[in-house]
Amino acid sequence: MTDVERILVAGASGGTGTEVLDLLADAEFTVRALTHTPEKAHALRSRGADEVVVGDLLESGDAARAVVDCDVVLSAVGTRSPVRMLMGDLVDGTGVENLVDAAVAADVDRFVFESAIGVGDSRGQMPAAFRLLIWRVLAAKNRAEAALRTSRLSHTVVRPGMLRNDPATGDVLVGEGGATVSGSIPRADVARLMVAAPFTPESENRTFEVVSRDGLRGTARGLVDVDWQSPVEEEIPVEE
Repeated sequence: MTDVERILVAGASGGTGTEVLDLLADAEFTVRALTHTPEKAHALRSRGADEVVVGDLLESGDAARAVVDCDVVLSAVGTRSPVRMLMGDLVDGTGVENLVDAAVAADVDRFVFESAIGVGDSRGQMPAAFRLLIWRVLAAKNRAEAALRTSRLSHTVVRPGMLRNDPATGDVLVGEGGATVSGSIPRADVARLMVAAPFTPESENRTFEVVSRDGLRGTARGLVDVDWQSPVEEEIPVEE
């Protein structure tokens, strides 16, 4: 994609979302940040967001308002409240489904979704005890992945391992096929892949499991070589 004018960062005040904003701070296109928390609007503008929308993706009207005039959606939303994980709708599922529907209606060109290793055919790559603890989140993300794949949106699904707050390593293992890699990865590395995905033709309509080399647990299988094309960095090195 070369004609991007506006990118929506959903979940912009979360861990991965703020890393995405940092990467896009000097981008030539307009960056719109979506947050559920009004008090965070000023901080998002300070991180480089040109526009801030305050809304709840569990409300379809807020999702529609957020995607108006956007060419790309980068969805880094996630449930952090332990109480919310136990009951009610989750933004990981219903919220992303609303965002997908809104993106279809708004003719968005590309949708990138941060899912997780442990979802769908990558289920066995997450330790059973942790999978049991967050099973509702994983189920919600699985529904969101399905909604995205059955929409007409051009998309990329990025499934990271356990997220860390370390600096980017630049040494990322990318698997495809579900039972590929397991372990952890800095959010900053995930953000780099998400920002690059809309500009990388090879990533279109594909799902990747990703960990950093230093976070790999066990044996890596199904590694793929993708020529990531970032609008803010010359190259994102990955291992084949």
